[in-house]
Amino acid sequence: MIDRKYFHEEEYHKPQVVKEAIWLGEEALKKAPKIEGVPTGIEGLDNLFFKAEIDPQTGKVVKKSLGGIPRYAVINLTGVSDTGKSLMAEQFAVKRASEGEKVVFVTVESPAPFVAIGLKERATAMGLNFEEFEDNIILIDAASNHRIRNNLPDMFETLAYVYRTYKPKHTIIDSITGLFEAKEMLARQIVRQFFNFMKKWYQTAIFVSQKRSGHEELSAEAAGGYAVSHIVDCTFVVAKQLITTPYEARLYGAEIGDLVRFFRIDGCRLCGHDTKLHLMEITELGLVKIGPTLAEVRKGVRKG
Repeated sequence: MIDRKYFHEEEYHKPQVVKEAIWLGEEALKKAPKIEGVPTGIEGLDNLFFKAEIDPQTGKVVKKSLGGIPRYAVINLTGVSDTGKSLMAEQFAVKRASEGEKVVFVTVESPAPFVAIGLKERATAMGLNFEEFEDNIILIDAASNHRIRNNLPDMFETLAYVYRTYKPKHTIIDSITGLFEAKEMLARQIVRQFFNFMKKWYQTAIFVSQKRSGHEELSAEAAGGYAVSHIVDCTFVVAKQLITTPYEARLYGAEIGDLVRFFRIDGCRLCGHDTKLHLMEITELGLVKIGPTLAEVRKGVRKG
């Protein structure tokens, strides 16, 4: 028996079976997209995702590299400031655009012309001519347009128009945090709406999210708590540490005063993935590279 006191009068109705919500496994798989890798343009990242296959010769399960992030995944990319989040998003956008695919870049923090400068710089550092594919990146300027930033129905209508018009395959939002700042209690609701919208339009998406100063740097927690990481398919965590003691220098194979950067994948529900903590580099030209695992570095230090 349902107690009506938990419902507004207009919300209550007699419970009904919603048959269209029921799927058999075979039926669902027929509608499911194929798992394949999408190269990111980020050195050291693409071989960290795997899928399982049955070896026809031995009948054993083998691990096969996906060669990129899983297509149609919605990824949360989180870290404190100056950890390479936007650089990674820009590298991905440039790589996919240079391969002839359309990319939507929703800029929430910086006006579109300034983001375009960064994209061009990233392309040049990657050895690419930005002018050859610049129109493959469609910028939506939510940083300058408060109507889009503060009114989600307008944002979704704008995205839908862009999807219908340009047929993009990828969407980046930098940052998703900027769409619920000052209203973090709504973070889960807002992120879920964007997640479902990306799925509806079959987008491979990256949501950049920001950590607060009190958050543990290597966890998936970000502004809004764990709202983003619980909803999305996969989370990338980036972090940094200033080396100030001899112990830290020995641990990371670095010098006192060095800034050491880290990267790890905090779960992926679409496929297998590397589970180790990796060192990460931001080059002087502003490119992110994923390096060896911390365990591999420690082995090298001990051998030395």
